[in-house]
Amino acid sequence: MSTIEKALAKQKLAKPKDATEANTTSASDDINTHDNDDVVQSSAAEISKATAPITTELASNNKDKIILNGERLHERGFIYSPDSTHHIQEEFRHIKRKLLNNAFGLASQTLHNSNLIMVTSSHPNEGKTYVAINLALSIALEQNKTVLLIDADVLRPSLHRELEFESKQGLLEYLLDEVSSLSDIIYSTNIDNLKLIPAGKPHHLTNELLASERMESLAKELAERYPDRIVIFDCPPILGVTETPVLSDLVGQALVVVEESKTRTDDVKTAVSQLNSDIALGLVMNKTIRSNKGVYGYYGYGYGRKNQ
Repeated sequence: MSTIEKALAKQKLAKPKDATEANTTSASDDINTHDNDDVVQSSAAEISKATAPITTELASNNKDKIILNGERLHERGFIYSPDSTHHIQEEFRHIKRKLLNNAFGLASQTLHNSNLIMVTSSHPNEGKTYVAINLALSIALEQNKTVLLIDADVLRPSLHRELEFESKQGLLEYLLDEVSSLSDIIYSTNIDNLKLIPAGKPHHLTNELLASERMESLAKELAERYPDRIVIFDCPPILGVTETPVLSDLVGQALVVVEESKTRTDDVKTAVSQLNSDIALGLVMNKTIRSNKGVYGYYGYGYGRKNQ
């Protein structure tokens, strides 16, 4: 049984004994391939709300800061309050801890660009952008870490819609050499330690741009300029596109979001097989638990080295 199958199987067994609790699971440290037509069980996640205080921060450059609406984020279930004890916040604490250990611990000596993390999925609408945003917000709570969240889903940009800010020039303008410097597309926010790079305007040569030397140089600069920074790329779904496998050559870690009751095990394995074999790989699974107290969502988590 492969790590993917083990991770999915553990999720099926990881139902909370009490409806007020959520579980985090771990997978074995290998990713293999094995034919299996199983479909992940349960339903799509419905995430409960968490408190969302907003702090202030001076812009780092001479352009508009992106102001995120704390009340709206609260209403939509995004989690970044340091005082929250919500189970989703706890799940992301578990997830980010492994990522941070890989980015800055012993694994960073063997992983290329260990502080660059891609978040993707096999298919659209599995919750990858939601995971990417919540992961970024959770890491932004760290006392001595900063996080840069990049909308690299240049085929279907959604970061500006999810966070409800106006579309701005971003990654594609930089790759097209239409801005003078990287600082022109890095936007400060009113959340401490969080900065954003939007996708920018659509372009018909997205694959070529993401595979360009300029993109490679950008990844190198982002990985090395700030040693305490985590960079999260919200990437396109893997299957049916070529952009995400290209981006996987630039990062050290990847999270693949799996929607239960929808994503087939074979699809997950096919998607994973298209990624760079040297990256560290995590699976994040959406779940919904129904009880007499209502519905809540939680994330299960498995992690391993893809090439082991």
